Amino acid sequence: MTRLSRSFELIRERGEAYLRVHTDGVHLLRLALTNKGTAFPLDERIALGLDGLLPPHVGTLDEQLTRVYAAYAAEPTALAKYSYLRALQERNEILFYALLERHLEEMLPIVYTPTVGEAVQKFNALYQSARGLSLSCENIDRAHAASRNCLLDDVRMIVATDSSAILGIGDQGYGGMAIAIGKLALYTVAGGVSPYRSLPVGLDVGTDRKDLTENASYLGVRRSRLTGDDYIAFMDRVVDAIHERWPRAILQWEDLSKDTAFTVLERYRKRLPSFNDDIQGTGAVALAGLVVACASQNRKLSNERVLVYGAGAGGAGVAFAIREGMKREGLTDEQARERVLVLDSKGLLVEGRPMEAYKAALAQRRENFADWAPASRSDGSWDLLDTIQNGNVTALLGLSGQPGTFTEPVVRAVAKNVDRPIVFALSNPTTSCEAQPADILAWTDGRALVATGSPFAPVRVGNRDVAIGQGNNAFVFPGLGFGAILADASEITDGMVLAASYALADYTRKHHSELGLLYPPVDELRAVSLDVATRVIQQAFADGVARTKKVTPEDAGAYVRSKAWSAEYLPFRRA
Repeated sequence: MTRLSRSFELIRERGEAYLRVHTDGVHLLRLALTNKGTAFPLDERIALGLDGLLPPHVGTLDEQLTRVYAAYAAEPTALAKYSYLRALQERNEILFYALLERHLEEMLPIVYTPTVGEAVQKFNALYQSARGLSLSCENIDRAHAASRNCLLDDVRMIVATDSSAILGIGDQGYGGMAIAIGKLALYTVAGGVSPYRSLPVGLDVGTDRKDLTENASYLGVRRSRLTGDDYIAFMDRVVDAIHERWPRAILQWEDLSKDTAFTVLERYRKRLPSFNDDIQGTGAVALAGLVVACASQNRKLSNERVLVYGAGAGGAGVAFAIREGMKREGLTDEQARERVLVLDSKGLLVEGRPMEAYKAALAQRRENFADWAPASRSDGSWDLLDTIQNGNVTALLGLSGQPGTFTEPVVRAVAKNVDRPIVFALSNPTTSCEAQPADILAWTDGRALVATGSPFAPVRVGNRDVAIGQGNNAFVFPGLGFGAILADASEITDGMVLAASYALADYTRKHHSELGLLYPPVDELRAVSLDVATRVIQQAFADGVARTKKVTPEDAGAYVRSKAWSAEYLPFRRA
């Protein structure tokens, strides 16, 4: 028996699984995790006090899916489709996941980027019902009691955000809760994490946007953001409360600002097994795409000259990941550092230049630029074009959130340095993309290897269609989280994140190398995630952080597949 909440337990007896419920009647219909709607069979309707509360026809899950998909398809806009899916999730969670499983490629851009960005911006207007745990400046002193109010008792996966740096749209106050909800949907449909064991957490530390705090419909705390010691004290209480209530949970930090993301990760990753998807997930996905791109041209990653444009949490994470990949191929840390150039809004990161503390490890040595042409900027710093030309850059990655910054001269400069330039415009949502894939291919005569962060249609080049790889974090974080859960990991190590990256690269090369794809199609997210989870478990054992006795590295693959949750109705029995 597994107690999932005070209302129900999961029972497995003689190969049969069922829910033993402690409530009945209308309460079962109002709780999204127990509502089967018209699919409640007659015997359950009678036994559980549902007789007369439902239409007389006893339906099937397939019948329900036909009906709700038709309603979804009739919605006129992407945002309307998003609202429909959220309403379905709050009404019947199993049906929601069954629909998402069957139409993942179509619905991923709705529940995740790019539509979720618009949903975050309009969160207050779209708000329908309570979900997850909300901790704010106003109730943080009651965090332990508030966490006990949550229905779910066996939470294993948490996504927590303070909404300070959502996608490319910045501080969204309390609205980032929509991101946490969307991420957890992918943990379930892609990674196999049970929705009975997942929880979104909104951390409202205030907002510096007066247009939110002065809006009568704003749902968050109306005060400026906590900073410094006050912010850390808030987070200490959050972590303490979560660890006490759900001691076996994995926590994903989501969309924290660059000023706090690294501090929070390092402060708590050993206290509560956690990772930051913006730093580590983005880095792992970008590294995987680079490895595949290099392999497709019989090039080695360690021979590339890489420029990362954007030095926020994502850009820094990508730079660190690429350096680890180069070290894996035999470079020293210093050699790898020299080959990965990073630019922020003030130009190339170089020692001695004013910068945030976390950027110091990304800065280049001054002596590396003795033979460079003088910088074109008046302040003496090298800009994007300067760096490409002087640094013989062969791979250009955008994580700046600045649309249109990969201009024709910039892209052509990379193409002069190598026959098949690698250009990844990874900023999300679509409106923040550094360049349009069609333009990149046109400026390089179709030679560029192109990937983006959001979905783009194939581009016609001559007589062929060029698929645009989507460097989506969803290829990594669901499997990373699921693997860590199954390993009962005491920590999410850097080695586990690197293992996830190479699992994605190996999957792509194995299944799609002949087609020249840099990333798999998104409808293969479940298959990718199970491979990622397997490698993560194996690495957790290698790193000495796996506490489970239920699996060994050798049978990790079979164990992952046996534990992956799929959307189906379980029989109910009254407690």
